[in-house]
Amino acid sequence: MLKVRFTAQDLLNVIVADTPAPLMELALALMTLQRDDNCHVFGGWRRRTIRNLPTRAEPLLQLLSPTGIGPLFLDPPSAGLDDGLSQVLATDRAVVEAELRRICATDRPQTAWIRQLAAQDRHAWHILKHAIVEAHRHVLAAEWPRLQVAFHAESAWRTHFLARNGLERTLTSLSAGLRWRDMSLEIDSPDVDREVTLCGEGVVLLPSLLWAGRVLAARQPAGPALIIYPALTPLPLHDAETVGDPLAALLGSTRADTLRVLTKPHTTTELAHALHVSVSAASVQARTLRDARLITTHRDGKAVLHWCTPLGVSLIAAPTTGPVNNRSVVAG
Repeated sequence: MLKVRFTAQDLLNVIVADTPAPLMELALALMTLQRDDNCHVFGGWRRRTIRNLPTRAEPLLQLLSPTGIGPLFLDPPSAGLDDGLSQVLATDRAVVEAELRRICATDRPQTAWIRQLAAQDRHAWHILKHAIVEAHRHVLAAEWPRLQVAFHAESAWRTHFLARNGLERTLTSLSAGLRWRDMSLEIDSPDVDREVTLCGEGVVLLPSLLWAGRVLAARQPAGPALIIYPALTPLPLHDAETVGDPLAALLGSTRADTLRVLTKPHTTTELAHALHVSVSAASVQARTLRDARLITTHRDGKAVLHWCTPLGVSLIAAPTTGPVNNRSVVAG
């Protein structure tokens, strides 16, 4: 279990990020690329991305674990790729050595290249620089405008949810397996047993459109801590065009239509008929919304019925009209 201990000052300074973090999103995407869960969402994206991933980008996979562990110097606070890359290359040697020891003490093998990075070998760092550039070009660059639209919809929705429902419910709704107990957020995580103690700098809730794992938490060298969570709707489920429909910008058009239909109970067959799709396609949409806790599914005699949860109903009613003008913090 991962436990995040808050101070009273931290609780007074919890905000939602209003700008996506490019190097953090890249690192999380490469972690998701190595996972094998959520295949109905990420399966096609994984196959396409792995098939075309440039060889020069592959060294990054040595540093990034599918469990969400990676060196903090790899994704510093930055406004874009160039700024972030400059910060990566300027990382203090002691920080590099400490971070590489940390990841190799978990599940990253201590390869020859990682040892060369720790020793500040110029060729090894040249490889790292080009790996970041190539990975960004292949994984994020073309998708960045669509990712920003989806991020802003998520940020607006989450900020509205925080204002309406309060901090405890907001934190525990970020993902399944979260509890609030004695000034701590407890995160079910069979592969992690550690505690993160915050120190009054505040917290930024940072959604990721390409992360499929558990909620992550990290203190920063300066400024607020980060709590990184999977966005309500991952990028592979977002449609290219959702103009004029804030709910579709958040969920994608098909899932928005599905959620609206399920304000009244429907069987899977009835849902397929209402959406004009196959029963199997309707089943996939229902499963996706159920995983996000926006609908519930129960058996009523021989019938299996789907309908909105209170969270789903509040999402339909919420004004998700655009980005929120909060302080922007990116991950490191």
